Amino acid sequence: MWRKASAAALLALALGYFYHGSPELPEQILQYLTLPNVQSSSQSQHSLEQVISAAWETLITLPTRQWSKVAVGVNACVDVVVSGVGLLQALAVDPGSGLDHEVLHSKEDLKEAFIHYMQRGAAAERFFSDDEAFQRIARAAAEYPGAKLYVGGNAALIGQKLATHPDLMVLLCGPVGPKLHELLDEQIVVPPDSLQETDEYHLILEYKAGEQWGSTQAPQANRFIFSHDVSNGEMSSLETFVASLEEFEPDLVILSGLHMMEGQGRELWEERLKEAVAAISDIPKDIPIHLELASMTDKDYMNSIMQEVMPIVSSIGLNEQELLFLSQAAEGPHADLASWKGIPDVGRVSDILFWILEEHGRSDLSSEADLTRIHFHTLAYHILATVDGFWGNQAAAVMAGARVASRQACGLQSVDVSKVELKAPLEFNSSHTEPQEKLSLNPAEPVTVWRRGNVTFHLTPVLVCKQPLRTVGLGDAITAEGLVYSEFKTEQPF
Repeated sequence: MWRKASAAALLALALGYFYHGSPELPEQILQYLTLPNVQSSSQSQHSLEQVISAAWETLITLPTRQWSKVAVGVNACVDVVVSGVGLLQALAVDPGSGLDHEVLHSKEDLKEAFIHYMQRGAAAERFFSDDEAFQRIARAAAEYPGAKLYVGGNAALIGQKLATHPDLMVLLCGPVGPKLHELLDEQIVVPPDSLQETDEYHLILEYKAGEQWGSTQAPQANRFIFSHDVSNGEMSSLETFVASLEEFEPDLVILSGLHMMEGQGRELWEERLKEAVAAISDIPKDIPIHLELASMTDKDYMNSIMQEVMPIVSSIGLNEQELLFLSQAAEGPHADLASWKGIPDVGRVSDILFWILEEHGRSDLSSEADLTRIHFHTLAYHILATVDGFWGNQAAAVMAGARVASRQACGLQSVDVSKVELKAPLEFNSSHTEPQEKLSLNPAEPVTVWRRGNVTFHLTPVLVCKQPLRTVGLGDAITAEGLVYSEFKTEQPF
């Protein structure tokens, strides 16, 4: 008891001295001192993480009106997860310098693209054009010691996460082969027209934070994905998916897989995108549609998606790589930025999100665009940006997405504060260029809210797993959880 009293007295004396010499204590110190459960310095090492985790458990609540049926499509496959460096060594490829390739044609292209992204710690996905060469690599991957087979493809992964909510009926449409069907949750309904005789395989080359190959060292854990996947590449299940909606009658439609068409060449994707837009336009207007984006390299293709698809969906989900590329493709805010340096600046991210909703969304209520929600996720924090009046429960939704990222990366059912760390900034600006509002993060109420025009932003930190077990599917789990906790308002402002 006397030790605590002595420590408190010493702290009071120190603060008194500090205050006398500098009456304006830094806001961060004041904020830190007012946090609950902060005791001695040795005990407070994990206090921020503890406070945030406890706050999530208290504040994350389901909305009043919940989804009962969700339809998800259209990319599905079997993921073969393997050590990237281990597999490339098994393929007798020597380390060298990195170079990005829009499409992979050989083992050398694969090596160069893998190194390019590994040295940045960034995720990427590419199409491998040579079927025979891909099958040889796929066999080597499946036989590599420690290789694991999982449900793959954004749609299937989102479906799997949704199926963990027992009251939710989930329809999955996509190329579902025998192995994938075996791996899927029993609760997921697969239309007969989606079943096929063979599986589509995607190879996921993972690397750990600090892992080294030659002169390349990964700054953080991530993965490089590639495939020779024609069914998903042509989005061949899209029409089946839309046709199945009439009988299923979903409350929400989640669409992914557009990025897969990029590797098929301009002539195919131009024609197929028109057909996709026509199919999506057939979905009844009162059913919200969420579009999940993924890694792309073709600026013309990204522009076409922005111009033709984004205005006819209600919500989109994307990460920091996709957000910056989207802005670069359309010469939007901060398009001159070659890449993010470390944790993406909140002000810059906010500028791009606001611009998307202004240019391609319904931030102007007289606009005919349907886009009213963007779920942005990066390693250290997540943001939900929504046009006012269309979505509810977004504070809980953004926290739910961050919580599942912390849990799933560590392979746990609940957050273990000894295995995670806070990397989000405690102070940041609402914009990089506009009149700036200085904002701060309060761990006891870990959602920072600000507004620009009639767009509201909700930011929450992620408790980043120190030693992630698996990075694949994190974005899909974040999206699924964020949507489960979101409420779409049927009475909307017009």
